[in-house]
Amino acid sequence: MPRAATTADVFTAIAEPRRRQIIGLLQDGKDHQVNDVVLSLRMNQPAVSKHLGVLRKVGVVTVSKRGQLRLYRLNAKELKPVHDWVKTYEHFWVRQLDSIKQRAEQKMAVKLNGSGPHIKKEKA
Repeated sequence: MPRAATTADVFTAIAEPRRRQIIGLLQDGKDHQVNDVVLSLRMNQPAVSKHLGVLRKVGVVTVSKRGQLRLYRLNAKELKPVHDWVKTYEHFWVRQLDSIKQRAEQKMAVKLNGSGPHIKKEKA
């Protein structure tokens, strides 16, 4: 029998695309009511509340009360384990981006000069 998905850690919690959308909405650092999220993301209120509950359980979202209102805010420091893990793969992206930049610069040189890159030889 397959094991039930757990939301005990931030990786599992943010694996769900709608939760990442909620995090994206909350990234402005402001307090948001559930209805703000419902209207912005066009999700129904029970689903938003459920997702906010999962994010709250792992600490990515905090909640405060103002009168009858519950206000949700991103607690971005709880995303640091994700950042640290992804950062270990950054060298792959940097290498790829450097390669793309180099090719783009070569193409631009060809376009501007009408020929490929030239290597000047120094006279001895």
